[in-house]
Amino acid sequence: MFTGIVEALGTIVGVERNPDGSGRVVVAADFAAELTPGESVAVDGVCLTVARAGSGRFVADLMPETLTRTTLGTAAAGREVNLERAAAVGDRLGGHLVTGHVDATAAVLDRAGGEGYDLVRIELPEAVEALVAPQGSVALDGVSLTVIDVAEGSFTVGLIPTTLRETTLGRRAVGERVNLEADVVAKYVRRAVQASLASFGVGNG
Repeated sequence: MFTGIVEALGTIVGVERNPDGSGRVVVAADFAAELTPGESVAVDGVCLTVARAGSGRFVADLMPETLTRTTLGTAAAGREVNLERAAAVGDRLGGHLVTGHVDATAAVLDRAGGEGYDLVRIELPEAVEALVAPQGSVALDGVSLTVIDVAEGSFTVGLIPTTLRETTLGRRAVGERVNLEADVVAKYVRRAVQASLASFGVGNG
């Protein structure tokens, strides 16, 4: 479990792809020496398990679904990524509950700078449309953000100076894609409502 508060920036050293659709990613990170095999690290919001670590980098294996569902599938060496180690029991929850299980990728549709902040409009895939609400939480590339407004097919978030400076969202250009994770509470509420409707013979659309 993560909080969506980026701990550090890292760089992808390389992504290997196997014939069966799986793969492996090597990430350079300042805290790599502190990692042990088996622990979790969110890489651009994708929960990965450390396989090996040392010499300023760590290695994580990738399932086929990870490569097809997230931006790691198209990532190349040199890409800067947001990093967050799993939250420890007793830590302050500065953002919101983030699982690192990406729901979809979404394009940056527009961004405009203000005094001390940027407004960024993000594509809202139909599959997660019901899970994103104004003043609700969303994680983009692993960064916990508050939704400002929701329109048909898109939503807007605001990026404060700290976010612009210390995460990759400050440099994501229009047309680039980001990993989107909807609020886990919204997912469970939708599932509960669907199950309740189904028990009464009502469709779960």
